[in-house]
Amino acid sequence: MIRVAVAEDNYLVREGIRRLLEPEQDIELVAACEDMASLLEAIETEQPDVVLTDIRMPPSSQDEGIQVADRLRETSSETGVVVLSQFAEPEYALALLEKGAEGRAYLLKDRVGDAAQLGDAIREVARGGSVIDPKIVEALVAARARGDSPLDQLTPRERETLEEMAQGKNNAAIAASLVITEPSVEKVIHSIFRKLGVAWQADVNRRVKAVLLYLAERDA
Repeated sequence: MIRVAVAEDNYLVREGIRRLLEPEQDIELVAACEDMASLLEAIETEQPDVVLTDIRMPPSSQDEGIQVADRLRETSSETGVVVLSQFAEPEYALALLEKGAEGRAYLLKDRVGDAAQLGDAIREVARGGSVIDPKIVEALVAARARGDSPLDQLTPRERETLEEMAQGKNNAAIAASLVITEPSVEKVIHSIFRKLGVAWQADVNRRVKAVLLYLAERDA
């Protein structure tokens, strides 16, 4: 059973999320909060496996969801976070993933139309994976880089692969999506890392760094 704490200041949205999750037999809603203070209290008392939070809520209605995600990196790194937002701006996704993509998801509210989509995101972050809303990825793919960018060096296949990576897919899922073998995926990803100048660092996942570069393309 995946224990989930929800934080959303809009009552109707909060109740809508509750109803979406009720049929999911492997997901238990243990807290429903309307602000950052009550969410932090629920995290301490309920110790949820996943926090599902709006990006903005009281007290300041700015980036409380990101703040909670960052705090959990320090205090409870195994707790997953799904951020729901009405903003498709890349800086919000970048802020969420800045300290790592493991156990993090960024979904747009208007795209969460059924329990399966939301439930899948919760399950993915609960096991340490990551999810980025396809609409954000599509917008970034369509945007052309201004000026010189290392992304300009990528072949169409490499860009396709990086797009799949930005959606949180592992090598097996990318291979299935692009109808190629896993060794081929590994070879393409190695080429992506080389062209982007993404070298291995002990505390930084190269995959995350490549995706961050990709998401930042529009604002380069």
